[in-house]
Formats: sequence, structure tokens, C-alpha cells
Amino acid sequence: MTHEKIRLNVAGSAPSAAMYTYFLDLSPEVPIDKRPTVIVCPGGGYAFTSDREAEPIAMRLNAAGMNAVVVRYSVAPARFPTALLEVASAVRYVRETGVQYGCDPDRVFLIGFSAGGHLAASYGNFWNRPFVAEALGCDAELLRPNGQVLSYPVITAGPYAHRGSFECLLGDRCEAEKESVSLEYSVTKETPPTFIWHTQPDDCVPVENALLFVSALQKAGVKTEFHMFPEGGHGLSLCDRVTSNGAAQLLPKNAKWFDLAVDFLWSL
Repeated sequence: MTHEKIRLNVAGSAPSAAMYTYFLDLSPEVPIDKRPTVIVCPGGGYAFTSDREAEPIAMRLNAAGMNAVVVRYSVAPARFPTALLEVASAVRYVRETGVQYGCDPDRVFLIGFSAGGHLAASYGNFWNRPFVAEALGCDAELLRPNGQVLSYPVITAGPYAHRGSFECLLGDRCEAEKESVSLEYSVTKETPPTFIWHTQPDDCVPVENALLFVSALQKAGVKTEFHMFPEGGHGLSLCDRVTSNGAAQLLPKNAKWFDLAVDFLWSL
């Protein structure tokens, strides 16, 4: 495996901002010469990036035959669009450099959790906005995501908002700009195929966040798979002993989301 820490440095990046590669070695014993790569965006309300939604996810992706990149993006006091541009940098790195490690440039995916789900979905909606390619000095097509997985994502800045995420993302610009990053309004046919899962009883990021996004994806004609589990709260990660911070997060039925999501990505 090629495992490296690579500094992320766009306008406003925190000194700690970095991406961590988990690129599986190619082997003459395995008839494969390139692998899908999934860029992992941990949650944390744009205040931190969760360990529970970082390396354990990369390890499971590796076990499923995929490469992974964990993005420890800048959080508050960094403001939008710093983290978005850091994700763009990771996508560009996979396509320009990752190919030498067996990354398939035609299968670059994102997975995000909670506020990291907002970041991944923001990238899925905004990747072709001129400001992104201009900031990175490249053609927008180099930055296209081929699919995304959103786990209990923050989506809306409306009545069902996780307000703390938007306050950390926008700071004193929150009231003036929150609608522009309320993602149900910016879905287009260029938003990548999307897998979403959420829990019905989530009392931190209400399931309406996912429902609003699914509705927008449906209207735009974007390929979508959605699962709403009737049990469980927020921040479940893999729903198993590897990532659990208590017995309430050991939910074998919900844990099936991961295999379903991997099957969805392999289908793209």
C-alpha cells in the first residue's frame, strides 16, 4: 500500500489541512490494473473532522478493492469555499498523480458523513462552477466527480438545518449566504449519481435533509439510491464495533449501508 500524508494548501487552508492516501498495490496475481478511488470527507459540524469517519472508512474501502483518500479539510475558523477547494485538490491529485498508483481516472468518487456529507454534496453540485477551476488553475472536467455517497448528510439551511454546521462554515456571513449553500436548491443534471442513507429518528440532522436532496435529485434526473433506516441516531459511521462509541451504535441492519453503497459505486 502507498500511504502518504500530503499537505493541502489553497487560499485559507489551515496548517493541519492534509489528505491521506490509501492506495492498494497492484499485483500480477490479481487481474486488475486500476481501481476506483473514493475521497472520504469525515463529519464534525465543520468544527473538526471525526476519526470515526476517516481511516476506518478507508480501510473498509480497501477491503472492497477500492483506493481511498481521506481529506482532513480545514474547519472553522476557515470559511466556505476553503474545504470545497481542498476536496477539488484531492480529486485533481487522484486524476493527475494517482494514476501511477493504479487509480482509475474515470471512477473518482466521494463519500461524506454529516457535515462531511454537506461538503461532498457541495462538491457534487459546485464542481463545475467557474470559481473552482479558476482557483485550481485547471480545466473543470479534470475535477468532475463520477459518483457520491452521502451518509446522514447536512443539506438544508432551512427549517431542518443543523445550524451549527452553517455557522462554522460561513461565520458572520451565515445569515446572508446560507441559502446559497442550502444544497437542495443547486442540484443539476451534472450532479453525480448519488447514494444516500439516513436514519428516521436522527435528532441531530433530521432525515428531512436527505429527503429534500433526494427530491431535488429526482427532479434533475440524477441516478439515485436512498435508504432510510427506522432505527438509530446520528453519527453511526459503520454501525459496528470498529467505529461505535456506544452500544446504541451497534446496528447490524444499518451496517448494511456500506455494502449497498459499494455495490452502487461499482455499478457506475
